[in-house]
Amino acid sequence: DTPTLLSVLDFTATPMGSRMMKQWLQHPLLSRKQIEYRQKCVEELLGHKNERNKLHKLLQSIFDMERLLGKIVTGRANGRDVINLKNSLAILTPIKQLLTAKPFTILAKTANEINILDGLKKEIENAIVEAPPNSIQDGGLIKPGFSKELDDLRDIADHGKDWIVNYQQRERASTGISSLKISYNKVFGYYIEVSKGHIHLVPEHYERKQTLVNAERYITPELKEYEEKVLSAEEQIQVLERELFEELQKRVMTRARDIQANARILAAVDIACALAEVAQRNDYTRPVLVDEPVLSLTDSRHPVVETLLPLGERFTPNDLEMDPETSQIHIITGPNMSGKSTFLRQVGLIVVLAQLGSFVPARAARIGMVDQVFTRVGASDNLAGGESTFLVEMVETAKILNNATARSLVLLDEIGRGTSTYDGLSIAWAVTEYMHQNPQVAGKTLFATHYHELVALADTLPRVKNFNVAVREHGQDVVFLRKIVPGGADKSYGIHVAQMAGLPPQVIRRAGAVLASLTSQDKGIATIEVGHEPDLQVDLFAAREQRLREDFEQIETDNLTPIEALNLLDKLKKKHGL
Repeated sequence: DTPTLLSVLDFTATPMGSRMMKQWLQHPLLSRKQIEYRQKCVEELLGHKNERNKLHKLLQSIFDMERLLGKIVTGRANGRDVINLKNSLAILTPIKQLLTAKPFTILAKTANEINILDGLKKEIENAIVEAPPNSIQDGGLIKPGFSKELDDLRDIADHGKDWIVNYQQRERASTGISSLKISYNKVFGYYIEVSKGHIHLVPEHYERKQTLVNAERYITPELKEYEEKVLSAEEQIQVLERELFEELQKRVMTRARDIQANARILAAVDIACALAEVAQRNDYTRPVLVDEPVLSLTDSRHPVVETLLPLGERFTPNDLEMDPETSQIHIITGPNMSGKSTFLRQVGLIVVLAQLGSFVPARAARIGMVDQVFTRVGASDNLAGGESTFLVEMVETAKILNNATARSLVLLDEIGRGTSTYDGLSIAWAVTEYMHQNPQVAGKTLFATHYHELVALADTLPRVKNFNVAVREHGQDVVFLRKIVPGGADKSYGIHVAQMAGLPPQVIRRAGAVLASLTSQDKGIATIEVGHEPDLQVDLFAAREQRLREDFEQIETDNLTPIEALNLLDKLKKKHGL
């Protein structure tokens, strides 16, 4: 499976904790007080590993109390479900004892809210056998001693065989028929079977029930009365067990709110335990939350990507300093594959982690409360709905500009790449200006782009700052350092990335020639103003020149005779129209 933030965090021991973890990720908190309470719970467990391990082991013994309660309320539960609920209630006491003892203080307040429900636990324990059958219809669900009426009926049903054996012995003795036997089938019930050779010994009070080839079957008033009693007892046992089980379920339902509250507390404790485990394993730190709309990260890392690196390879950490007063918009330029997108995503994930109450992957973090995180990343379309990739991109951008606030975090990973160069550049330029000049949407913004022309905005917009991903060049080789540093980049190394991807050498050489032709015609693009699009034209002769150069490179001059050389030269002149 593709790793996600949830898969990195989810060290929960219970199904309730795992479900709640998803809810916390989808709905980070906006209350600084609530977040800090969660942080303190994580911090207590982080500092006491032995107690955390004991707690995790206890939580592993808890069944899904919410699901069990749901089955009981809807009448779909069986005996095992109720026993599993009882066994889960039994774990509440040791969990509460563990969390209310030293060294815990914050978690002790949470644990004190747990309702042990000893009375309900004992009721279930007294009523249901420890290993109940799969179905109520199978019988044997209710413990002996719980209901006298049920015990009496069971006594009748259980001792039926003894009565039949004794009755058979009495009838053999009174009739003198040693082969007489009493049997049962579902069609005729109980009957006395006598072989043909002994029919003359059959008493008058025997009533013939069935004639066979070699025997006759009879019934007596006494046997008939017993049959009705036994069969009635078995039916009554099923009815009574079902009634007793339904009454017990109703008793459970009267404590439904307490059970649900316990389940929520256990889930929250489970998450705190899991987040403490993640923080210790992955070296997370507790972020400092502030009311000012700042964002300061020291040596921050991507929580998911860092777990996927090969053994021995370390994630390159990065810093971030954002302040709406002086550094609201960061324009991040640099090569493809260098880590711009990873950086944007890691900042967004760190903010989400912080506001759900988790520690974060950084050496230090100071985070102003964010009301919303907006992202415009990736390339997707909605062709079925009539929306191209570029239209989807513009729709997403429009939602950001129409809904962001000064306390939002906006992550823009390319804008305008799906249309012509100057259209896209113009839109990206205008969006940046809009977010800078309008106080109502002037949230903290990270904008990763390949439009190097946008770095010029930092000269005229005071809260726009330029950053780029550092690159080291060794001749034709390029090394991406994945470090975000101040300043703008002047090229994207796209052709280098294309070469890494395996494009044919001929395509790479041709792309290099076209790029050289384009960049040699310096039209002052870096100083562009919105609304002014300079003329840019490719040198058409450069293409023919490149093809001629490629043909010459394939000639092995050392092996040519003078005549072959003249013939080859004539051939090349005709081929290239010279």
